[in-house]
Amino acid sequence: MQLANWAGNHVYRAAQVHRPATVEELREVVARAPRVHALGSRHSFSDIGDSAELVALDGLAADVVVGPVAQTVTCSAGLMYGELAEALAGQGVALHNLASLPHISIAGAIATATHGSGNANGNLATAVCGVELVTSDGEILTVRRGEPDFDGLVVGLGALGVVTRVTLDVEPAYEARQRVFEGLSWDALHEHFDDITASGYSVSVFTRWGETVDQVWIKSRVTDAPEQQREELFGAVAATVDRHPILGLDAVNCTPQLGVPGAWSDRLPHFRMGFTHSNGEEIQSEYHVARRHAEGAIRAVHALGTTLRPVLQVAEIRTIAADELWMSPQYRRASVALHFTWTREPEAVARVLVELEAALAPFEARPHWGKAFRATAAEIAPLYERLPDFARLAQHLDPRGAFRNDWLGRHVLADAP
Repeated sequence: MQLANWAGNHVYRAAQVHRPATVEELREVVARAPRVHALGSRHSFSDIGDSAELVALDGLAADVVVGPVAQTVTCSAGLMYGELAEALAGQGVALHNLASLPHISIAGAIATATHGSGNANGNLATAVCGVELVTSDGEILTVRRGEPDFDGLVVGLGALGVVTRVTLDVEPAYEARQRVFEGLSWDALHEHFDDITASGYSVSVFTRWGETVDQVWIKSRVTDAPEQQREELFGAVAATVDRHPILGLDAVNCTPQLGVPGAWSDRLPHFRMGFTHSNGEEIQSEYHVARRHAEGAIRAVHALGTTLRPVLQVAEIRTIAADELWMSPQYRRASVALHFTWTREPEAVARVLVELEAALAPFEARPHWGKAFRATAAEIAPLYERLPDFARLAQHLDPRGAFRNDWLGRHVLADAP
């Protein structure tokens, strides 16, 4: 039976998928495989996670351990974020943020610098303070924040080893609420962009690049102070019923809105963990620009509206804080992410990406590693000043090239053997 990614736009070429029940079994598999890669929750939209052989981590014990002073949690890297959130529910602790979907694996999200939103919130990989991985010789390597090469190991793109366990920063559990505002004008978005993105803990702007911005989702932490409920946001009107990011779709699978408080894990994602959020009939792309380029980049994409809309379901604009992780799209620059959910028409989407990437090139846009994009390794290299260091680290940890694959050769390590 053929194994495909969640979207169905990529069929894995692997002849074998290993499901080790222990780390020792995993070490043996990795050490003897000529070419191998870790298989996550398959939410990537390319062959980034493909190889001749694959290893799935869902057979390893979850083993969720909260630190003695409740500042960290250590767990299997194969867990989904939603599963980890359930395990943390009784521990009184929480993560700083979550992505739009809680159905993604921790290891895969970290390796690709997947993110949520918020001016002050780093991507999900920034919560990592410890990593355990199996290198290509079958050895176990454990590295903690502050040690040499840690900042190069976290967003590893699958090139360095199979991550087995991670330690994440946690904080006291908190509640959040979200409200949706509709019909924001483009002039208001550009004039008040900083105020809008600062209006909540996590803010998402949804649009189809038409005459107006469709929706603004504002997620706020619940505090002891009374909520300052607002009926409008710079001319946008508060929604009176729950909304789906894609206009016209039923919001039944979305997390509750209308300002109703709930656990952090039930509000920060857009979609509920316990429901099927989509049937996978989509392809996704995303590009990150420095915050100072936000207005220019948004205007450049808006000008392509008529080109994009025939294959576009919805686009999302978010902000992410800067970090120090070598291969993070937010490396040393506060960023604005421009996300696109396309129809599942690979050839049509590929044609659109040519124009979209050309329009964003003047703004030094960095693509999301887990999404669909066309930029080559030569085009990406100038965007990552630590890429040479990452390549040396990959050569050091994987001298036989067991973790190299076609995707890495096309987009990151052009001289990979």
